[in-house]
Amino acid sequence: EVTCPEIARQLVAEGVKTVVVVTDDTTKFDEGVFPAGVAVHDRSELMTVQKRLRETPGVTAIVYDQTCAAEARRLRRQGKFHDPDRRILINELVCEGCGDCSVQSNCISIEPLETEFGRKRKINQSSCNKDFSCVKGYCPSFVSVTGGKLRKAETKQAGIDESALFAALPTPALPALDAPYNVLLTGIGGSGVVTVGAILAMAAHLEGRGASELDVTGLAQKNGAVASHVRIAKTPEEIHATRIGLGGADLAIGCDLVVTTSFENLPKLSSRTTAIVNTHVQPTAEFATNANLDFSADKMLGAVHSACGAANTHAVNASELAVALLGDTIASNLLLLGVAWQRGKLPVSFAALDRAIVLNGRGLEMNRRAFAWGRLLAHDPKAVERAARPMLREPAASADASLKELVAKRAEFLTAYQGAAYADRYRKLVVRVAEREHQTVSGHDALAKAAARYYFKLLSYKDEYEVARLYTDGSFAAQVAREFEGDYGIALHLSPQFLPAFLAPRDPETGRVKKWLIPMRVMLPAFKLMAAMRFLRGTPFDPFGWTKHRRDERAEIARYERTLDELLDSLTHENLPVAIEIASLPELVRGFDTVKERHLEAARHKEAELLAAFRRA
Repeated sequence: EVTCPEIARQLVAEGVKTVVVVTDDTTKFDEGVFPAGVAVHDRSELMTVQKRLRETPGVTAIVYDQTCAAEARRLRRQGKFHDPDRRILINELVCEGCGDCSVQSNCISIEPLETEFGRKRKINQSSCNKDFSCVKGYCPSFVSVTGGKLRKAETKQAGIDESALFAALPTPALPALDAPYNVLLTGIGGSGVVTVGAILAMAAHLEGRGASELDVTGLAQKNGAVASHVRIAKTPEEIHATRIGLGGADLAIGCDLVVTTSFENLPKLSSRTTAIVNTHVQPTAEFATNANLDFSADKMLGAVHSACGAANTHAVNASELAVALLGDTIASNLLLLGVAWQRGKLPVSFAALDRAIVLNGRGLEMNRRAFAWGRLLAHDPKAVERAARPMLREPAASADASLKELVAKRAEFLTAYQGAAYADRYRKLVVRVAEREHQTVSGHDALAKAAARYYFKLLSYKDEYEVARLYTDGSFAAQVAREFEGDYGIALHLSPQFLPAFLAPRDPETGRVKKWLIPMRVMLPAFKLMAAMRFLRGTPFDPFGWTKHRRDERAEIARYERTLDELLDSLTHENLPVAIEIASLPELVRGFDTVKERHLEAARHKEAELLAAFRRA
């Protein structure tokens, strides 16, 4: 194994003029291990180092030192790599869904979270590599949780006897091996797909069958696509090729729906295929730059339906169930395997599969339980749902929620935000929009719904009072308790933007205020006081209201009201679609401080274009 100091010494020996080491941990190297003149910098300084070397004459080199994220997760599960006793949590109500955390970290463990109030962000605790660069996202929603452990469903406390449930499961009829049986497993690197393929092939081997396993990994360590082609026959001589051909899969276990429906794998599915797929859509790298990326599973499930037929397609909420029941999404693959076996779609016995799981030697108890829960899910899904229900998140509001429901929930929120008069201001405007729209197109309420959603968004801007309220009104405590248990401590990552420049200077390149890590016990009294003082919001006595960002947010509310007045005055059947698009523009305005400024500027440019089109229509 070549070490970082050895690489640096080789570069110097070959005559490279300037060599710089950039690392995620500057303390890991002993003094004197690098040649004279080789500087070591923290990775946060990478951009500065690159700019300096760009102006340095001669050949220069940067040695970037950091363990591969997927490898770090594997080693941590084996107890062979440092595992910080710390996790990052996003306060979902404070989060604006701006995506700056994804931009800063380029991490796909930051996933979309669909809520009543729009798309937010959450951390996938199972795939998180504890890189912690996401906390550089420029908002106050990031929290460090130290100690404790991830919560999972307590079936014993709920009076659920797992052993009795699993023991009562019937043994299915297994498929005959008149011809080689082809199983295609698809997923992403580091999630255990190759392990499941190895377990299945070993189970067939233990029964004296012929078995082959071909793993197509590619850039798997970068969370890239992985596919395992497992072929099982009565004898090894019956297997003439290891790769499954077009339309040749008898069973497809789709651990990741995106990979399952890729151009490499979808053609292997046909009417002979039984597809058992995970409905959770893992974010792709594109999500880091496109916060509005469509994560609906409907189109991809439709592609599987088209290939296999609806009767042969079984969609399973595997990731969410694995987290709820077993505390880790990596268990979702064995859960899917259990579903497949219980449905009689695997030509190996339970005893052989169980022995293969034991021989694998990793996560034995979790893997056995995951397989058993999968079997139960195939046999009695309601029993599994009852067991997992306490840990499953309530689904987001339906896209076709009525206007009355939208307004009622948001008016209740605004009452807590500022007061009954503030909520009444909101109701009156939405009612006026609904009445005018009904006069234009009878029975139509899309414009009123847009106003209901986005006038609310502007009215409930997250100033210091609101951030304080959302950390102290009980919602955040409930979120933490839902995800963690045990003895844990909480600290907040905050940028005090309202302080004078000499106390909280802005970075000259980014314009951002440096984040401070402040224990929750220190901030809690201050937050409670700030939340209680929200009646000062917008008054001459508001200590936070004089800042440019607060003035801009109040001005944007008035601007939106004037825009709606213009839309209602000139509304026709022809220009209604453009009016709806204009009324929905606040959806683009997300984030805090400089991030919000950038989005606001883009939204105003878009508004000018749409208003011109509206006036011409």
